[in-house]
Amino acid sequence: MAVTEEESSGTPLELFLKIGLDERTARNTIANNKVTNNLTAVIHEAGVTEGCNRTIGNLLYTVATKYPANAVIHRPTLLGYIVSTKIKTPAQLEAAFSFLSGTASESFELKEFEEACGVGVDVSEEDIEQAVNEVFKQNKGSILELRYRINVGDLFGHVRKRLPWADPRIVKKLIDAKLYELLGERTAADNEKPSKQKKEKPAKVEDKKVADENPVQPAEDLNPFLIFPNPEENFKVHTEVFFSNRPVLRCCNTKEVLDKHLKRTSGKVYTRFPPEPNGYLHIGHAKAMFVSFGLAKERGGCCYLRYDDTNPEAEKKEYIDHIEEIVEWMGWKPFKITYTSDYFQELYELAVELIRRGHAYVDHQTPEEIKEYREKKMDSPWRDRPISESLELFEEMRRGMIEEGKATLRMKQDMQSDNGNILLHIHIQETSGVSIPVMTMLTALWIPSRTSHIRNLLSLSPDNRSTSLCTLEFETRRASYYWLLHVLDLYQPYVWEYSRLNVTNTVMSKRKLNFLVTNKHVDGWDDPRLMTLAGLKRRGVTSTAINAFVRGIGITRSDCSTIRLERLEYHIREELNRTAPRTMVVLQPLKVVITNLESGLVMDLDAKKWPDASTEDSSAFYKASWLVGLSLSSVFVLKLSTPNYMGSSFTWCKFYQVLSACTDKDWLVKDELDRFRVPFSRVVYIEQSDFRMKDSKDYYGLAPGKSVLLRYAFPIKCTEAVLADDNKSIVEIRAEYDPSKKTKPKGVIHWVAEPSREVDPLRIEVRLFDKLFNSENPAELEDWLADVNPQSRVIISGAYAVPSLRDAAVGDRFQFERLGYFVVDKDSTPERLVFNRTVTLRDNYSKSGK
Repeated sequence: MAVTEEESSGTPLELFLKIGLDERTARNTIANNKVTNNLTAVIHEAGVTEGCNRTIGNLLYTVATKYPANAVIHRPTLLGYIVSTKIKTPAQLEAAFSFLSGTASESFELKEFEEACGVGVDVSEEDIEQAVNEVFKQNKGSILELRYRINVGDLFGHVRKRLPWADPRIVKKLIDAKLYELLGERTAADNEKPSKQKKEKPAKVEDKKVADENPVQPAEDLNPFLIFPNPEENFKVHTEVFFSNRPVLRCCNTKEVLDKHLKRTSGKVYTRFPPEPNGYLHIGHAKAMFVSFGLAKERGGCCYLRYDDTNPEAEKKEYIDHIEEIVEWMGWKPFKITYTSDYFQELYELAVELIRRGHAYVDHQTPEEIKEYREKKMDSPWRDRPISESLELFEEMRRGMIEEGKATLRMKQDMQSDNGNILLHIHIQETSGVSIPVMTMLTALWIPSRTSHIRNLLSLSPDNRSTSLCTLEFETRRASYYWLLHVLDLYQPYVWEYSRLNVTNTVMSKRKLNFLVTNKHVDGWDDPRLMTLAGLKRRGVTSTAINAFVRGIGITRSDCSTIRLERLEYHIREELNRTAPRTMVVLQPLKVVITNLESGLVMDLDAKKWPDASTEDSSAFYKASWLVGLSLSSVFVLKLSTPNYMGSSFTWCKFYQVLSACTDKDWLVKDELDRFRVPFSRVVYIEQSDFRMKDSKDYYGLAPGKSVLLRYAFPIKCTEAVLADDNKSIVEIRAEYDPSKKTKPKGVIHWVAEPSREVDPLRIEVRLFDKLFNSENPAELEDWLADVNPQSRVIISGAYAVPSLRDAAVGDRFQFERLGYFVVDKDSTPERLVFNRTVTLRDNYSKSGK
């Protein structure tokens, strides 16, 4: 690609080409604003704007990309050593980085620095050749065996240990020459990749393997908060603020400011979670809570719940109550609940102080004029007005004497800055100046309602935050953040920006969520199809699963990444598999009449609530309590308070063995915590999908002449299918059961039986929820509403359940065997239970590893 004359004249590209970067590297660098700004500053600091040789240029590029941020104050010293070629190799530069990183902003002795970096140490080619010979002599056996397949990097490393400041180009040249001298020309065999040998499978060991003493921890178990420094370490340079007519400002806390902060906070970590009460919290807020509350909890610190109540028109008491409820549900406990409005007076006083110090002024430009001036990098005509005049006008603004929008308070920052944010919309000012619309509050105090970042900045001081945590879109505001805190002599907290949490097949924008709710596309903020935390809670998702999901993702800075919904579902299944008891429900019932079972006969069978419940019967276990035709002369009957099954004339009883009255130990009743009772009678119901008229090899359900095992009960064999008048629809199946259980069918299906003769099973409503949107990223679509999945909710009103579900309460979670995980919905009534599907049993995430 040719460089045009316009491009190469007085631009960063010209500078980068002058220091020896190739054109491709230079253009790639320009695409990264942060590296461009750093490299431009390094070139100016080094005084090589007119160019330098390529070796020096490459070292300068490394400084721009890898220099330790906590030691920026010493960067000019290092650049002087590079330009004077006292530091001339990458190894010396890496040593310099290591030394300066440990030194940080403290002063150091140049002699110690030079010793650490090998300054003045000349390594001759004879010295390098001698070291190479020694390495080859030591590794001759391996070299002759592997020939040119030997790892040259290892040989290089051995030489570098002996001579750390040797020129790497000479080292490589001599190693290559020595290899040729010892091995001669390459052969075809030297170019072949070594064949991989199959590992022999270890013999099976009957005994259980002993657990690893040091097992590898999964990502979820690692501590994600190790990246954050402790408060006493907050003396390093936070960021650099560049000016067109002044030296670079390197923002950091002075020892006096840091000591004062540590004394005020007792050295504890202080964070905050600052939601705006203009809607319900979504899963993205779960990550924000995890980071802010989690860090404070992990370090034994404090986290504020701070309501950003600066937009009364959009705020409701409902939202405030919801936020407090959800924070508690997520497992977090705020140190203190505060409101931005608590600090209005302090914010106002700080704004006045900003004017007094000459760092802010009242401006009368229109939004269009401000935008034009920003784009042209021009100062406002009101920028240099007298301080006293700005103070007087600002007081009039506070008292409401100036019409809304006719005056703004702006910070005096550098309008010539190359920071691209100066071209942003008026309501998001960065390094070029902040515009603050006035908003009349009930307290008659002034508060900036639009530019949230100046509001956040000025409110850092009142809550003594040690650590400020926010999402990546705020990263470009660092210069404004720290400039403002610096000029007001306020404590500068440690700032960390992390990536937003985006999940596929949903929208996370509060504006879009509010549109869906207000326009009745969903049934409120807690609709189970939404990724609001209230919606997830109603759907049956636990806070434990959400926190595990967030922890597994980590506190990363990789922006524009979207997490697949399947990953969240994986954590939901992992949690519910441990905590949700099993039960049986048939969604689309098909009647099965067991012809060889006596009419009116009902057996009470035991089924497992938990998959690890002990059993001696591999297919399932059951204890049959015959309620008809049973002689009770040898057993003791204890009546329970359990209600009758669906109006049955029988009162359910527990049968207890009476010492010597019965010798069959299988009649002992097991602990009810591991079991649930299911009646088995002449009429049972199975899923319509578990029967076919035509059988096939890959089908394990019921078919004419075929047998299946009813879970926890008996094998049954289909003897007849009764069709409707259309000769297609199946009305009823007739089957025979095998009481001896000698039949061993491959298929196992779930079922629900009539609890007594001609009494239907417990009827429930089941709501099957799926992805709300068909596309993975509906927010990017122009007509995003057209992407709503019409099958995102399917209501089944005629499902049958086992009788033990009758007493289920709102919020109780279950696994419906073979169907998925479900929760009792708040729409349930004593007459009719409603269940929401939380997630299916299918799990693609753990298999794919995505």
